[in-house]
Amino acid sequence: MSKEPKWLEYAKRLQAIAQAGLTYSENKYDRERFEEIREISSSIIKDQTELKKEEISELFMEDAGYPTPKIDVRAAVFKDDKILLVKEKVDGRWSLPGGWADVGYSLKENLIKEAQEEAGVKIKPQRIISILDRRKHHKKSFPFGMYKIFVECEFLSGEFEKNIETSDSGFFSVTDLPPLSLGRNTKEQIRSCFEARRKDYHKAIFD
Repeated sequence: MSKEPKWLEYAKRLQAIAQAGLTYSENKYDRERFEEIREISSSIIKDQTELKKEEISELFMEDAGYPTPKIDVRAAVFKDDKILLVKEKVDGRWSLPGGWADVGYSLKENLIKEAQEEAGVKIKPQRIISILDRRKHHKKSFPFGMYKIFVECEFLSGEFEKNIETSDSGFFSVTDLPPLSLGRNTKEQIRSCFEARRKDYHKAIFD
């Protein structure tokens, strides 16, 4: 069951309809109607959040083509029964290495890239832990649909290097987690990574 408020669900559905219509419609009058629908969606989000209408419109304008969920990938990197977390500069809290999946990279390549960029480490992705619909697991609203993919990874080598996204990294036990960047990962999601780690066979979790 979604944790999102109904107004956000409706706004995102309107945005998806408008984006699909603008992608496939050639008639200028139809396109005007879809542009109006997109404006209505932006106004709904503006009235219910602290985002400025210009910021919302810019976010929506970046999307083109048939609307699909965005993909967020997270590397659950283990060493000595502890998990690797990085400290995000944007909020000073901790998360699994990861972020938006970049076009041109496979899931495995994205995970390797994110771990190297954010934590300075080399890893070997091994198995999928879960593929989650963000709106069912996070209370904080988000203007787009999103799937979050958590993958168990083996630590190979490396250590933290200065970068533009994170300020520190470390390995933590499940009972000693630091303050988490909850928009990126929750305690429950990290605990599920530990649970999967302890099993010889893990059946991937998905919504």
